Amino acid sequence: MVLKLYGLSISTKTRSVAQVCKELNVPYELVVVDIRNGEQKLPKHTQNQPFGQVPYIDDDGFVLYESRAIARYLAKKYAGQGTPGLIPINDPKAEAQFECAASIEAFNFDPFAYGVAWEKVFKLRRGLQTDEARMAEMLATLNTKLDAYEVILAKQTYLAGDNVTLADFFHLPLGTMLEGPGFELDIFSKRPNVSRWWKAISTRPSWLAVKDGA
Repeated sequence: MVLKLYGLSISTKTRSVAQVCKELNVPYELVVVDIRNGEQKLPKHTQNQPFGQVPYIDDDGFVLYESRAIARYLAKKYAGQGTPGLIPINDPKAEAQFECAASIEAFNFDPFAYGVAWEKVFKLRRGLQTDEARMAEMLATLNTKLDAYEVILAKQTYLAGDNVTLADFFHLPLGTMLEGPGFELDIFSKRPNVSRWWKAISTRPSWLAVKDGA
């Protein structure tokens, strides 16, 4: 049975899971959930994703939601194919470094990148006005966090060491949005080591394949 990915093609988290599938050579079927019309809040969806969000997967009857959890599950289940070591499960120290990097993304990048995107992109799509002061606050914090990234990436190729992991990939959907046409905040390119890292992960074939839609 082909893995079923329930989500919207352009949603950030749906594309994140789709990229991992591409890296691992895992075929998937995208089952479209029309979040614009609130389909994710209907009982047929919430029985599998009780928070009424996307995505979730159905892997031959095994249902799982939360994109980071899904990515970890896929990386472990299909560790023998595609890109190796997306989670370095055979080396406790390397796995600890991965978990450190994953925490960095989840708590030092995502909240502030999302805060900027919410004010500048998502609010406008909903017909709401941008709170410029709030956006500036989020952007200032994000820049401070990326200064720390510059220090880390001066010592190693990727966020968890010298091999690419899921922790790097998790940055791509929001990071691409902030660097995209009409936005272009220059948050990556003005830092040499961050710029090198960003170019390496954002040009991977797996991301280019889903960048505009899962």
